[in-house]
Amino acid sequence: MGLKSWLPVAASSPFSLANIPFGIISSPGSPVRRPATVLGTHVLDLKVFAERAGFAGLDEIQPHLDVFSATTLNAFAVLGRPIHSKVRAYLQDVLAENTAHPSILRDNDSLRAEAVLPAEAVTMHLPMEIGDYTDFFAGIHHAATVGSLFRGPQNALQPNYKHLPVGYHGRASSVVVSGTPVRRPWGQILLDPAAEHNLPTFAPCRRLDFELELGSFICGANPLGQPVPVDEAEQSIFGYVLMNDWSARDLQTWEYVPLGPFNAKNFATTISPWVVLPDALEPFAVAGIENDVTPLPYLRESRERNQYDIRLRVDLHTAGRAAGSGPTTTTITETSGKNLIWSFPQMVAHHTVAGCPMRPGDLLGSGTISGTDDWSRGSLLEQNGGGKRKIKLAGGEERVFLCDGDTIIISGVCGTEEDGLVGFGECSGQIVEAVKMPC
Repeated sequence: MGLKSWLPVAASSPFSLANIPFGIISSPGSPVRRPATVLGTHVLDLKVFAERAGFAGLDEIQPHLDVFSATTLNAFAVLGRPIHSKVRAYLQDVLAENTAHPSILRDNDSLRAEAVLPAEAVTMHLPMEIGDYTDFFAGIHHAATVGSLFRGPQNALQPNYKHLPVGYHGRASSVVVSGTPVRRPWGQILLDPAAEHNLPTFAPCRRLDFELELGSFICGANPLGQPVPVDEAEQSIFGYVLMNDWSARDLQTWEYVPLGPFNAKNFATTISPWVVLPDALEPFAVAGIENDVTPLPYLRESRERNQYDIRLRVDLHTAGRAAGSGPTTTTITETSGKNLIWSFPQMVAHHTVAGCPMRPGDLLGSGTISGTDDWSRGSLLEQNGGGKRKIKLAGGEERVFLCDGDTIIISGVCGTEEDGLVGFGECSGQIVEAVKMPC
């Protein structure tokens, strides 16, 4: 049996006592953004908790209590993995049914009334101030499927793919928290890519897609010119979120040669609001996809269980566009976070090997996570065969790509209800119509 709390927590909640993630909240009575954690449907305001001596039983955090008055988690992240672990373990004890510190919160009526808030009463915000964002391409099944669509099965993977974690620099300013609407982008598209002497048209995207990913936040900085060794890179990772790297496939087709993704990827990237610490995910660590090419020494990890078996799901909620149909929700993807060929520590090691300095709050994306069967594909592009097949939805609707009013909801969870689920909550975004252009 898992850890039990004196607060009621449904067995189906992804926020059991085994989790204790961190996020940034505001509330009607206190609009200032501040750190918090969540247990079931209860949010613990860490600013109030710290100010009212809630951390009195944890000596290591005493010199750093101001981090819980910050408007992002960056200052907390900078304290490093050992402090994060101690804070998480301490909060687990304070919230546990058999807590060693009953007077801190459980039996402190006034502090409970002020610091324990219903989850529906708070607004979630971006957890970190994001300086830089890099998206990788570590989902080999996605890479192989998409490569086969456009280059044929014999040339599905580029020659470098199994030798290094391929990535591109994304746009940090358009990373948004779950629940933020996503506006359909404009751009240059080819209405008939196969036509000879084809010229682009400026129009709203017609092939809007999602990409199911995991993201990780950096907590450790490395100096300019100083690489991070792969077996030390794990200490640079603060925690993990779910991520949707929205993609305008028609813009991407025209613009990506020769320098890669640009406007097709920079209009929005959605992340879940709660950052799940590596400690919470460690019981679910597994070996990832075996690489049949031996990486160069700087990418060789001593750790074999370098991925997490997170049960990932994508639901497509429609506004009911078909005649006579109301809103529907269809699960269109189920896969696992272990379907990656490169780990996040390997991504950090490669990102820094040329001397690139990472900073706390930097965000790394895994790339699209897909399985090998039709219903485990992490993007519509894979499911529809490059736009050639319609995807059947509940209520009789069909999709090739996303329509205005559609909402993509990504969720992820580890473990069992008996032992306590460890999850992320939702990473969701609804597509809204393209902005009206003045000309």
